[in-house]
Amino acid sequence: MLKKPFLLSRRGPATGLVVAVLASLTACAKPQPGEEFNDPYEKQNRAIHEVNVTLDQAVFGGGDVPKKKYLPDPLAKGFSNAAYNLSMPSAVLNNLLQLNINGAAKDTLRFALNTTFGVGGLMDPADVIGLYAEDADFGETLHVWGAPEGAFVVLPIGGPTTERDLAGSIVDIFIDPLGQVFKGRDFVAVEGVRIAGQVGNRQEYSDLIDSILYESADSYAQMRLTYLQYRHNQLGIEEDVSDPYEEFYAAP
Repeated sequence: MLKKPFLLSRRGPATGLVVAVLASLTACAKPQPGEEFNDPYEKQNRAIHEVNVTLDQAVFGGGDVPKKKYLPDPLAKGFSNAAYNLSMPSAVLNNLLQLNINGAAKDTLRFALNTTFGVGGLMDPADVIGLYAEDADFGETLHVWGAPEGAFVVLPIGGPTTERDLAGSIVDIFIDPLGQVFKGRDFVAVEGVRIAGQVGNRQEYSDLIDSILYESADSYAQMRLTYLQYRHNQLGIEEDVSDPYEEFYAAP
């Protein structure tokens, strides 16, 4: 485990934030014996989840409400690509913090290629030539450093996460290299692209999201399972959870 995040040594406030996060993670909620999921806040999480589903249905439709599309498919895909491209500088930094030099180099080259030849990231020529991203965020960095995952948490609008990933997301905001470059109107424009990218992602993965939120026997349990399986796969954690609705979804 790295004792000191070396790339933050010159960022006084950010360094203090990282230390505070690492200290707070030592007090993360631990799963109780016999519990399949570390979800001590389930009652509160379910209440927030219901509000999130109601908001999602009002904005995007789904279930008994007709679906709403805000962007033409090509434009939705373009904004999704551009928003993902904007995450590359942060991924580079986190790869360096994890001592993944190869990943940092690949993401740097990918960002440069897509920003220039991909018209600011709207297109993805890097994927075309097989230069795939090595995603990295500070939640993953904390995992690499040995910080515990903590409890499952559902955020208003933000959706599912864990205590460790929530702490990582907060740090990512402060250490994002683009946040140091873009100010004023440029910063607003960058955030606008990121929001449009989220809308594009919601449209692109509409069928999957709707199946979880509106077609599951228990949308909260299915959302929790899907998120944790996806996140653990990202982190290379061997999965040790089962789908309580596997038989429900199984083909006859």
